[in-house]
Amino acid sequence: EVQFVESGGGLVQAGGSLRLSCAASGFSFDDYAIGWFRQAPGKEREAVSVISSSDGSTYYTDSVKGRFTISSDNAKNTVYLQMNSLKPEDTAVYYCAASRYWPPIYVDYWGKGTLVTVSS
Repeated sequence: EVQFVESGGGLVQAGGSLRLSCAASGFSFDDYAIGWFRQAPGKEREAVSVISSSDGSTYYTDSVKGRFTISSDNAKNTVYLQMNSLKPEDTAVYYCAASRYWPPIYVDYWGKGTLVTVSS
């Protein structure tokens, strides 16, 4: 069974930081790109940041470059997203996801999501 254990979401003030974690199981971790998508009310779901578990290649959407950093710990089958200098527009449900493709234009597995709220 494919599973994601997501943690680290919550409520922070603008300018603050959060660290999201996604512990994956039930599939070959090293064969997938894993990371985070987000969806805000009334907006389409977008890829935020994704990392290749095998070679460390990374993707960041333009709006988070310089503020967010993605990393992976293959021994723990876990991906982390360090989010600094958070803005109200970062408020969204964040979903851990895994894709067999690079770039990850198609997602094979989705987590349940965790809410990130940034107050002004």
